[in-house]
Amino acid sequence: MKAVEITTPGGPEVLKLCDRPSPTPAAGEVLIHVAAAGVNRPDVVQRLGRYPAPPGASDIPGLEVAGEIVALGGNVEGLSVGDKVCALVPGGGYAEYCTANAACVLPVPRGFSLAQAAAIPENYFTVWSNVFDRAGLKEGETILIHGGSSGIGATAIQLAKAFGAHVVTTVGSKEKVAFCHKLGADRVVNYRKDDFVEAVADFTDGKGANVVLDMVGGDYIDRNVTSMAVEGRHVSIAFLNGPNVSFNMLPVMLKRLVLTGSTLRARDNQFKGAIAANLKTHVWPLLEAGSILPVIDSVFALEKAASAHAHMESSTHMGKILLDLN
Repeated sequence: MKAVEITTPGGPEVLKLCDRPSPTPAAGEVLIHVAAAGVNRPDVVQRLGRYPAPPGASDIPGLEVAGEIVALGGNVEGLSVGDKVCALVPGGGYAEYCTANAACVLPVPRGFSLAQAAAIPENYFTVWSNVFDRAGLKEGETILIHGGSSGIGATAIQLAKAFGAHVVTTVGSKEKVAFCHKLGADRVVNYRKDDFVEAVADFTDGKGANVVLDMVGGDYIDRNVTSMAVEGRHVSIAFLNGPNVSFNMLPVMLKRLVLTGSTLRARDNQFKGAIAANLKTHVWPLLEAGSILPVIDSVFALEKAASAHAHMESSTHMGKILLDLN
């Protein structure tokens, strides 16, 4: 099969098209003929040599795919050869064939293309797990989402609004401000011009945000804590400004805040399967009704994976970047 491998840690140019043996599904797995694969920030970090694949996972990058099941491993129930599916995978997505644990496989939503379906798993699994399971966002609460125009941000905005929350988000350009308003965000802050701490205080009449979804880290953590409401929950999922932080813990105590975080890739399939079940029950009906949609920024051919990574690192994208394998 054709695949894209990381030849050595480095810039986008280290991604090269290669020939690899097609994988064979183990017990509990399916083999997917990949039509499209998502490009995600963890792929970039892996390419840089700072996020190795977990034990047993393919060294080929790519954490989500959509396509057709062409083979089943043993003990797989509820899935059949010929099914059109999307899947969250621990690696191997940048290839013509990819194995996936059956628990992490979901049907392509009715009316969706395979490309649209490939834009779902990583973002929706991540947002559901962190915003709803871990942070417990509730109807009527306010969430502060950093990076609102990213794939994660666009997903979080739509899901938060769909379940009755209020959304404040941050972006870095006027074009992204308009983009996030179109997605349903109530207040969009251009961090290059305005202070999100002041914006949250103004939007909530001084009460603060109940939930913060942070992928910036660094000096944002202290400002996030200032922005939070009593009993607020702060979830870290990435550190674009670095993981080392220094901040005053007194507000954490006085406001009884919860600071937590998670990574998804290394979690076991039982954990991921529980997220998949929740998505199928609570989110798939919204997707199929058109109430929410994955937002696709751009699509690159598999052999142009280096260009896709360069585009992601430019931070000019709004929504999901995909690889097309057709």
